[in-house]
Amino acid sequence: MDKAAGMQNTTLDNVVLLASRLLLAAIFVHEGVFLVANFAAASTGMAEAGVPAPALVATIALQLGAGIAIAVGWHARSGAAALGLFCLATAILFHADFADRDELLQFEKDLAIAGGMFVLMVRGAGDYSVGAYTRQKIKYHDIWQRVVRAFERGGNVRDEAAESKKKAH
Repeated sequence: MDKAAGMQNTTLDNVVLLASRLLLAAIFVHEGVFLVANFAAASTGMAEAGVPAPALVATIALQLGAGIAIAVGWHARSGAAALGLFCLATAILFHADFADRDELLQFEKDLAIAGGMFVLMVRGAGDYSVGAYTRQKIKYHDIWQRVVRAFERGGNVRDEAAESKKKAH
């Protein structure tokens, strides 16, 4: 449902948002881990493409940081915006040779992933996310009532125990 229209997310909405976040995040987290594990080869490949080494470190940080943020739903909108722009840049800078069928396919995939990221950016992570959990309002009145009830029950138990000891003596 549309929160902008004042409607709450349904369970199905939240399940779909969670699954979508995990699917979108998986490719970036996987690639980030792969780049870390193969840093030397990745650095050589990036240098051949004219990309400086600090850009590789920034790419890894972006893929891992934003990917994990999207997966868990913590600052997912920001992570999705960053990765959406990253995908657009990657498509334009590295996959613009449309004479090569594989490059055209990579270009189209980057655009599709960017589209998914921008939808997530606008829609948000949903209720099954760390962000939603941290936004829950704590009802202090309810907490206070629970504490009072716990002490009342504890007091009654102690009073009853004291009374039964008196009766036993």
